[in-house]
Amino acid sequence: MATNGRIVTVFGGAGFLGRRIVRHLRDREFPVRIASRHPDRGHSQLGRDDSQLRFVYADIHDERSVADALAGAYAVVNTVSLYVEHGQETFHSVHVESAQRVAAQAHRAGAKRLVHISGIGADPASQSRYIRSRGEGELLVRAAFADAHFIRPAVMFGPDDAFLTTILKLLRRLPIYPMFGRGLMRLQPAYVEDVAEAIVRIIERAEAQPRIFECGGPRVYSYEEFVGIVARQAGLAPILIPIPFAVWHALAWASEILPAPLLTRNQVELMEIDTVTSPEMLGFVELGISPHSVEAILQKMLSKCG
Repeated sequence: MATNGRIVTVFGGAGFLGRRIVRHLRDREFPVRIASRHPDRGHSQLGRDDSQLRFVYADIHDERSVADALAGAYAVVNTVSLYVEHGQETFHSVHVESAQRVAAQAHRAGAKRLVHISGIGADPASQSRYIRSRGEGELLVRAAFADAHFIRPAVMFGPDDAFLTTILKLLRRLPIYPMFGRGLMRLQPAYVEDVAEAIVRIIERAEAQPRIFECGGPRVYSYEEFVGIVARQAGLAPILIPIPFAVWHALAWASEILPAPLLTRNQVELMEIDTVTSPEMLGFVELGISPHSVEAILQKMLSKCG
C-alpha cells in the first residue's frame, strides 16, 4: 500500500510499544504524529532526525488537545494504558473515558482507521477493575468509531520491558525466588516488535471491516515453567518457592501506602489469571506474522548485556 502522505497519529508513541509502532510506520514511509503530554521526551526516546516525524502535545483527558492532534490524520493508534492508579489517573479515566474521547474525536476528524490497544481477557463483567475497564473501554470505542480495530496483546516482552527484564533482575539478585501462588498461571508472552508489526499491517490493509486480534507468542507456559526457562538461559539455578496469593495481597496492600508502590493489589489479581489467546480469535497468523519465541529473543538480550 502506498502511504501517499497519509498521517498516522500515535497516542503514547514514546512508550514501550508506541516507540516500536512509530519505527515500523516510518519504515513504511508513513508520516507519523506522536501525541503525548511530554513531546520533548519523545525526541530523546526515539532519537530520530526525521522531517516526517512530528511530536505534538496532547493530553488524552483534554478534548481540545486530542482533537488538535488528530486533525488531518488518516489513521489513529491509541496505545495509552495504565497499570498503577495514582490520583485522578485511574483505570476508568484512562481505559474508558479517554479511550472513548480519542475514538470520538478520531471519528469527528474523519480518520479512516483506528487501532485501539486493549488486552487479552478484556471483559466489562470482570471482577478485576483493570480488566473490567479494558472491556468497558472497548465497548465505548466501538460505539464511537464503528470500524475500530482492537489489538489485545498478551504480556509483551523485549529490551527495556517491565516483564522479562524484571524477572531477570530478580533472578540474578535472589537465590530464592518467590513465585505467585504455585506458579500455575498460564501465559503466552508476545514479542513487542511482533505486536507493533501487527498494528502496522492492520493500518495497511485495504479492507476496513472491524476486527479483534489477540496477539500471543508461539508457546504457552506456566509461570513456574517460564521462570525456570529464563533462569536456565541466564545460567542461573534459583530455588523457586511458592507464596500463597493471600500473602501477596497483604504485601500489595501494605505497599500501596507508599508514594510509589512496588506492588499493587491489581497487579496481584492479574497474576491469578491466565493470559492466553482464545483459539476462536484472529491473531498473528491471520496477519501473516510468525511470532518470535521468548527463548530466541532472550538469547539476544543476554548476549547484548554480556
